[in-house]
Amino acid sequence: MSESRATFGFKDVDPAEKAGLVRGVFDKVASRYDLMNDLMSGGVHRVWKDMTAARLNPQPGELILDVAGGTGDIARRLARMARGAKTRRGGPDARILVLDYNAEMVAAGVQRGGEPEIVWGVGDAQRLPLKDGAADAYVIGFGIRNVTDIPAALREARRVLKPGGRFLCLEFSKPPAAAVAKVYDAFSFGLIPKIGQLVAGDADSYQYLVESIRRFPDQETFKGMIEAAGFSRAGYTNFTGGVAALHHGWAV
Repeated sequence: MSESRATFGFKDVDPAEKAGLVRGVFDKVASRYDLMNDLMSGGVHRVWKDMTAARLNPQPGELILDVAGGTGDIARRLARMARGAKTRRGGPDARILVLDYNAEMVAAGVQRGGEPEIVWGVGDAQRLPLKDGAADAYVIGFGIRNVTDIPAALREARRVLKPGGRFLCLEFSKPPAAAVAKVYDAFSFGLIPKIGQLVAGDADSYQYLVESIRRFPDQETFKGMIEAAGFSRAGYTNFTGGVAALHHGWAV
């Protein structure tokens, strides 16, 4: 693909167009996003998010940035864990800033209700509204593949983290076992758009989401991209046979 093009599912589009196209997808699915996550994963996404929050290990007084935070699934987990740590250890409240490019997703999250540690905002992963070295931790769940320029978003994550800050990215990935990959492909392309049509009345948006997963780099390639953005000790843990992976790195 030419560097002057961006991915949108299986299509290559003008980078200037991608953000609007992705916004249109999530405008359509926002009201049913959480329900569809349960149906598409059999609820397993909840376990993946629990493990992500546990790995981030939020502490009292930290500023944690949840980018592409959508309806706040991960942020709520982090808030509860940070509050528990405060009860045990004392200290100031943690602050969790949920940023998402899509206002409809943020509105759906606010409507669900939140924890007192959470602040909501509309923001771009490639242009975060924070000063250099402002955040203690950064997490992005199922969002990095939707940004227009992934390397730019990774560099921006590194910019806003303090030295020693933690970077975590939960994303659908590539099952290394051929048998798992075959079953996963059959389910993804054969059933997920149909579920989207039945539940959300929108097959096309879920077709895009499935295609965007297939266009996303494999685990080792994405690890290299994290390292290229300036993170140290980059690595990943496969979840559910590599259907998803949790990548990590530390700001230096």
